[in-house]
Amino acid sequence: MISVLIADDHGAVRAGIRMVLETSPEITVVGEAADGRVAVSMAAALSPDIVLMDVRMPHLDGIAAARQLRDSPSTVLMLTSFGLDEVILGALKAGAAGFLLKNASAEELIDAVVRAAAGDTVLSGEVTASVVAMLSTLPGDAGSAPPVEALPDDLTERELEVLEGVAAGKNNRTLARELGIAEATVKTHVSRVLTKLGVQSRVQAALRYTSATGGSGAS
Repeated sequence: MISVLIADDHGAVRAGIRMVLETSPEITVVGEAADGRVAVSMAAALSPDIVLMDVRMPHLDGIAAARQLRDSPSTVLMLTSFGLDEVILGALKAGAAGFLLKNASAEELIDAVVRAAAGDTVLSGEVTASVVAMLSTLPGDAGSAPPVEALPDDLTERELEVLEGVAAGKNNRTLARELGIAEATVKTHVSRVLTKLGVQSRVQAALRYTSATGGSGAS
């Protein structure tokens, strides 16, 4: 069962999201928060698998709250009614696993939560490629990955294949099919890759790979 904390300053939005999520037998909503400060406190107390975090909230905005939860066991998905380009860089730097528009369909909302819980970044391949391109053009430490450097020598051949797929915006399901392995195995490889690269998200890993290889290996 995937546990979810909903953080949004509008009660009607929280109620609507709860209603949708609770139609799925895979998901349980463990709490609701009306501002970022309370969301961080509740996440610490409840340790939900997923925190659906509104970008704009009183006391502590969603990006600042996500930053505080970066090292927690919870995965943060940002909720926004704005275009991705307005907040995407700050949220990804804060460690968010992806974005979900508030006008997403019920099916999209449930699928996003399930995918995030499985270790996927909730961004399409096209958006991932766009994000990597955007981050690559930023000067100094404005990007969300370490400075350009060679990939770690201890990455295995399979881990390099998985990393290349991640850099191409492929999700775990697609990688499992293409590599002929189980999704659970892909998830394990992704976790090991992130640890070896010293990054927190798939997008950061994609940027690191693109920076190190010049994008020559991504498909």
